[in-house]
Amino acid sequence: MMVQSYKLGIIGYPIGHTLSPVLYDAAFRELGIDYSYEILSTPSEDLISQIKHLRSGKYFGFNVTIPHKVPVTLFLSKYDEYVNLTGSVNVVKIEEDLSLSGFNTDVYGFMEAIPKDVDLTGKKAAIIGTGGAARAVCAGLFYKGISKIDIYTRNVINSSETLTTLRNRFDKIEFRAIQSSLMENLEDVDILVNTTPLGMKNFDEDNSPVDDKNIESLKKDAIVYDIVYNPLRTALISKAIKYNKRYVCGLDMLVHQAARAVEIWTEEKPDFKLMKIRALEEFLINLN
Repeated sequence: MMVQSYKLGIIGYPIGHTLSPVLYDAAFRELGIDYSYEILSTPSEDLISQIKHLRSGKYFGFNVTIPHKVPVTLFLSKYDEYVNLTGSVNVVKIEEDLSLSGFNTDVYGFMEAIPKDVDLTGKKAAIIGTGGAARAVCAGLFYKGISKIDIYTRNVINSSETLTTLRNRFDKIEFRAIQSSLMENLEDVDILVNTTPLGMKNFDEDNSPVDDKNIESLKKDAIVYDIVYNPLRTALISKAIKYNKRYVCGLDMLVHQAARAVEIWTEEKPDFKLMKIRALEEFLINLN
């Protein structure tokens, strides 16, 4: 099917903070592709009607953000291996017959942002949080060869179902659940990942999910990875810098997953650097 114009959107609630329009504007303009992109605020009770609207409104595809990444999987006719592993979707392509194909580019984005010289084979990770983002991170670490993952959660008992799911899906990884308030010395951890919104702009922005003493205890060559991208330098990343730890900011993951979405929709590869520059420009504009 020849598509002259791509009509796209994003569904979620709330989604006023999304950078997606900025990223896709940079990608589609660089590729010379005509497109439109809509922010479709979608409370949970409106999800079914919104899916019907997207399928009947000549949309080519859409992004999915919280709280719909898991529920939307129920509407898919087919999906990629990352959706199968995580049970969540963030990119949907509407096929010519109006069926929905689902993809999880969060897994791809998480892996691509890890520096190429970092080898995690047989190593240990610590993940803060047990939500949908944690599933994507576990999938990425699975493909990177991680052998052990400590999951830090606010309530171990309430997280038991999530841990059972993770153990079933990633049976080659040894999982351990630990109460966040009882975070141990992290000297045996090779990569520490925050998957919670703690530290996000307008969400306890000045607080870090990890104390100074825990960051300081990390190996000299350990990676601190915060998937939060706004602010660019979160409280956690600031601590990593303070103790001279290598770190990965959430913006790289965000841009990589968006670039992959463009490739899925158009079969053309956008310029990652251009998309990132445009995102950084947007941050500078909002600072002024």
